[in-house]
Amino acid sequence: MREDSVLCMGAHGLHQMAYTEWGDPSNPRVVVCVHGLTRNGRDFDFLAQDLAAEYRVVCPDVVGRGRSEWLAVATDYGLPQYAADMVTLIARLHVDQVLWVGTSMGGLIGMLLASQPKSPIARLVLNDVGPVITAASIRRIGEYLGKAPKFASLEQAEAFVRFVAATFGRLTDAQWRHLTEHSVRPAAGGGYEMRYDPAIAEPFRKAMGDEDVSLWPVYDAIRCPTLVMRGAESDLLLHETALEMGRRGPQAEVVEIPGVGHAPMMLDEPQIGIVRTFLRAGGEA
Repeated sequence: MREDSVLCMGAHGLHQMAYTEWGDPSNPRVVVCVHGLTRNGRDFDFLAQDLAAEYRVVCPDVVGRGRSEWLAVATDYGLPQYAADMVTLIARLHVDQVLWVGTSMGGLIGMLLASQPKSPIARLVLNDVGPVITAASIRRIGEYLGKAPKFASLEQAEAFVRFVAATFGRLTDAQWRHLTEHSVRPAAGGGYEMRYDPAIAEPFRKAMGDEDVSLWPVYDAIRCPTLVMRGAESDLLLHETALEMGRRGPQAEVVEIPGVGHAPMMLDEPQIGIVRTFLRAGGEA
């Protein structure tokens, strides 16, 4: 594993976006893995380790998360900035095409890029996200986003992560500890705090409403092969939406993961194997 960063441009200045990288840096077959709203690129450690023999795997920390810098103006946090940063990252990688694995927010970024003419995305994995974001899931996320307390110990932090991320399903103790260790950082004055800018909650809450968010025109514009992985108990990507994704637009392959809500974390072989098989099916990148 290697750590690096790339300088990106935003509406109010420059910022560094960090990323971790696995596999041969000269390998032209590149997989970009992008995490969810409050998560970070280390969520993909187990997937990246599995894929590293065949691919160069790049896992960015979206700006405001992980090791990346925080934006000076909170209202700049949003999909347009995130998508622009990813275009900068792909340019840094010196490849024309990439394979994309996106969880939740990372999938939305992938959808936006894949819907564009001349898109660099050759194959797209949408992990528990689609063109309809339910109002119920937005309210659930809004209940904890940006409100995390400071923790006196790593054990307290893990208890919090287990609570807010219970929908990830039945993970092992080692898996919960891995997610926790990369979700927090030492806080000023001692203890730990979450490794994301609480200000990401500001534009999120302003966008909250009582109705579902629909992005069907974006999804319908996607032309690359697409896989949808859905947690069978997800409140964000509903079963009927996933089925519709298989019928229109790129006519995605749809796989449901039993015993999981939002979202499958690709920490074990069954989930990793689904992604690996889909990526291997294409020779585009």
